[in-house]
Amino acid sequence: METRAQPESSPAVRKTAGDENRIQILVVEDERKLAHFIKDRLLENDFDVDVVGDGEQALQRVLQKDYHLIILDLILPKKDGREVLSELRHSGFMTPVLILTARSSLEDKLEGFSIGADDYLTKPFAFAELLARVHSLLRRANVERGQLLRCGDLVLNPIQRKAIRAGKIVDLTDREFALLEFLLRNKNRIVTRRSILEQVWGYKFQTGTNILDVYMTYLRSKVDDGFPKKLIHTARGIGYIIKES
Repeated sequence: METRAQPESSPAVRKTAGDENRIQILVVEDERKLAHFIKDRLLENDFDVDVVGDGEQALQRVLQKDYHLIILDLILPKKDGREVLSELRHSGFMTPVLILTARSSLEDKLEGFSIGADDYLTKPFAFAELLARVHSLLRRANVERGQLLRCGDLVLNPIQRKAIRAGKIVDLTDREFALLEFLLRNKNRIVTRRSILEQVWGYKFQTGTNILDVYMTYLRSKVDDGFPKKLIHTARGIGYIIKES
């Protein structure tokens, strides 16, 4: 593994300091020295990087933050990398995953791809190769994935048309999905009944209709029921708002 190299950059992913839209990468690696080496080198290349040392922490972090890429070791404490990747894919998370492991057999690689890995890099490795694979995955993901919408532990993927809360898929009809997407695109802002009807149903406001109330009841039962923290709130006499508190 290389220990020295000059910082490299790619115009496709490079961000300026302080840019709140910087690329977010999660490194899941229990070898502390290696994990911090990867983090430091990625930071030099203008990525934002979080590091966790076990599989359970990795799953918790993914629920808390929208990562653009995950670098995942396979042999981890508490929950191994295969379990982590399988649970992510089963829950609908489409975040690109680069497996990083000492296992180099063809069978290991095929298994990794079969459970949802996007790329596979064996140890020891040159950081230049890791960086090249990171750039490649990010370029590919930029074409394939839409911007995820998030409120607390609720995540909505407009491209995959999946909604997930606390790691569990929320089964929505097309109209419920459109309603939730509209609320999330206006997170922390009150949206009026008129604007919802016009944007989600596509017709002008009708004072006598209760269709919005019916669908909001359906949506709340799927998104909020069973959770101590409610996300969808009524702005009495005005409309609705989705927020964390």
